[in-house]
Amino acid sequence: MSGEGAAGLVLRDVAIDLDGERLVRLDASVAPGEVLTVMGPSGVGKSTLLAFVGGFLGRDFSARGKIILNGCDVTALPPDERGIGLLFQDSLLLPHLSVAGNLLIGLTPSVKGREARRRTVVAALAEVGLEGFADRDPATLSGGQAARVALMRTLLARPAALILDEPFSRLDAALRGQVRAVVFAEARKYGLPVLLVTHDPEDAKAAGGRVVELSA
Repeated sequence: MSGEGAAGLVLRDVAIDLDGERLVRLDASVAPGEVLTVMGPSGVGKSTLLAFVGGFLGRDFSARGKIILNGCDVTALPPDERGIGLLFQDSLLLPHLSVAGNLLIGLTPSVKGREARRRTVVAALAEVGLEGFADRDPATLSGGQAARVALMRTLLARPAALILDEPFSRLDAALRGQVRAVVFAEARKYGLPVLLVTHDPEDAKAAGGRVVELSA
């Protein structure tokens, strides 16, 4: 990986085609702690863009351009080596593990020792108002609680950026605002550039930053 400029996430001359038809074209940068919101109707390529950035774009697509994260070109790296955390519509918590077990899966290997890892998980839960939830069954969590656990599982891997694919869309209105605030506050706290895909103008408003509208 070669040096490619300043900190943050840069999408340089990105273009994605399907069957010879242009779906997405974007050239943008996202500073640490900033959110770039991508909006548009269904089918215009919002999730396709996130798949390209995350490294899991299907082989049916043709893409060009560079993904540069904190000065390093990560375009050719596999997903698990890019340093990019993902949050989706569903929390995707593993039902056979406790809440703590789900978080331990995400925890960076740099935290050594069983007790140190447990303390880190407990502190992460406290950070999002879930003290005492370590031994809970994920099936007993509310939608908002599950979303916060999924967020902390992602952050415990210490990503260098976040991509969010409609992460609030399954929550009711009251929970949506609460979880949104937690997600954006955590991103700012850790100085993570965030790429958010959403159809909800309220998400974009809460995120602040710039909005890119994709059209059919």
